Amino acid sequence: MTKKLLANNNPVLQQYAKNLRCNMSEAEQKLWQHLRANRLDGYKFRRQQPIGHYIADFMCLSPKLIIEADGGQHNEQQTYDRERSEYLTNLGFTILRFWNHEILQQTDNVLAEILNTLQNLEQTEK
Repeated sequence: MTKKLLANNNPVLQQYAKNLRCNMSEAEQKLWQHLRANRLDGYKFRRQQPIGHYIADFMCLSPKLIIEADGGQHNEQQTYDRERSEYLTNLGFTILRFWNHEILQQTDNVLAEILNTLQNLEQTEK
């Protein structure tokens, strides 16, 4: 039997994700306004989604895409980010990372890159 991809069996991680959803950064809030409710060309996204021992900022299950909004703290946690990315990539996800200032100042470019990646992923799935 295959293991459920988004198992909800870690109450501590679930609560942490819930807290993150309530306290999103300005960049995450702005991006979420464009991704929520299938607003980006009909793609369904989840925010602050637990997966394994990690939490993805934004996740589209089909096709498998994770979007990370990175602030300055990511300069100090490169090893953690690399291990996390390796884990998620091994699950079949593509990961896009954007700096918060990119999301805030170049929103249209960020959205275009996300949409282009989603469409390319769909084409490779077929």
